[in-house]
Amino acid sequence: MTAWELRNLVGGKSVSTAGGETLPLVDPSTGEQCGTAPLTRWPDVDAVMPVAAEAFESWSQTTPRVRQEALLGLADAVSGRAEQLVLAECRVTGKPFEVVRGEELPMAVDLLRFYAGAARAESATAGGEYRVGHTSFTRREPIGVCAAVTSWTHPLLQAAAKVGPAVAAGNAVVLKPAETTPVSAVLLGELAGEFLPPGVLNVVCGDRDSGRALVAHEVPGMFSITGTVRSGMEVAGSAAADLKRAHLQLGGKAPAVVFGDADLDRAAERIAAAAFGNAGQSCTAASRVLVAAEVREALVSRLVEWAQQLRPGPPQDADASFGPLNSAGQLELVLDRLDRLPGHARVVAGGRRRGERGFFLEATVVDGAEQDDELVQHEILGPVVAVQSFADEDEAVALANGVRYGLTASVWTRDHGRAMRMSRRLQAGTVWINTHDCLVVEMPHSGFKHSASARDFGVHGLEDYTRIKHVMSAWD
Repeated sequence: MTAWELRNLVGGKSVSTAGGETLPLVDPSTGEQCGTAPLTRWPDVDAVMPVAAEAFESWSQTTPRVRQEALLGLADAVSGRAEQLVLAECRVTGKPFEVVRGEELPMAVDLLRFYAGAARAESATAGGEYRVGHTSFTRREPIGVCAAVTSWTHPLLQAAAKVGPAVAAGNAVVLKPAETTPVSAVLLGELAGEFLPPGVLNVVCGDRDSGRALVAHEVPGMFSITGTVRSGMEVAGSAAADLKRAHLQLGGKAPAVVFGDADLDRAAERIAAAAFGNAGQSCTAASRVLVAAEVREALVSRLVEWAQQLRPGPPQDADASFGPLNSAGQLELVLDRLDRLPGHARVVAGGRRRGERGFFLEATVVDGAEQDDELVQHEILGPVVAVQSFADEDEAVALANGVRYGLTASVWTRDHGRAMRMSRRLQAGTVWINTHDCLVVEMPHSGFKHSASARDFGVHGLEDYTRIKHVMSAWD
């Protein structure tokens, strides 16, 4: 295959960085270099921001219909270039072709089309006479230049989730994809050049310091970040120093709470898919299983069976259930976490690197985990699930909520009343009942506690990229 030599996209043009530095792109299925990406530094950020700001001045004045047509055109182009995008995404992520082709790319297209429609949907406004002789109303307006940073877990999908609502609302965007997976974002930016005016969507590549430069710059009115809790805290601190809006989607440690009356076969199958899919590299992954003590052994045995059936492999392996970890460093991190398991926890399935080529790890089940364990308290982003047991509903709630994350959770039971109680008591932005990791573009994706301060998807996602203004007019 031809190696990529990516360049930044600024004002509709492909440009090199001022310093000419590059980063290697590595195929995680082989561990071999497959291209290079530009390493953006402060002079490059300082150059792109005025371009985006100038584009915002005109784009923010366009009608919703114009924005809708542009996003619909982009969505059609992404769909029409699906195979190129799939190959690009899979080469730097290692994801199975069918996962990207059948799930992630269609959802990215769906997000762009949804926000194309949402651009023209009239949002509720407050209008009336609240002071004698005066009429008041509110209006939503774009914020300005939005600096957006995506993670390596779902590169194309996250790019669409940020670009769609930001552009639909009338903002300009400077997008920085993750260091290891920038290809699909650059391709998306190239396609957008056919439908958006120059400078409305700019793409700059680089590392963590490149992202810091975006956040530190004075031009953006908003920072939208998908990443770790640590990166979110850094961004929030920088935003606070300049009183700018921080739109944060951070980590997760999702519990799957399985009660004794649950359909264990269905629960094990769906939880395994949600735990090991994408090699567990998702903030919504079912990384913790909390199971009623009376059915613990039965559920663990089923999870072990699924872990032994679901195996990793490269994108072209049609029988592979998931791909490699993102990098050598991520593989080392997960293996180190498993090596440091306390004595009461034991690996009952997987736990080993698979092969010497690439960054593959077997689907892993750890039984006997306890609440204070590192594996329970901290996000791991690997195909690893930790199993705990509980005695009753109150203990299940305490264990599920007893971490700093609050993104997603699932409840498995045939008891409707219990399901409703748990959905209210669980501290998570999304609670699934008898399913897990099922997202739709119409409903908000957000979290509580350290997981998020922002809302993606749905009309709520569009509103997060706007600001509200009160207009009052005197009658005389």
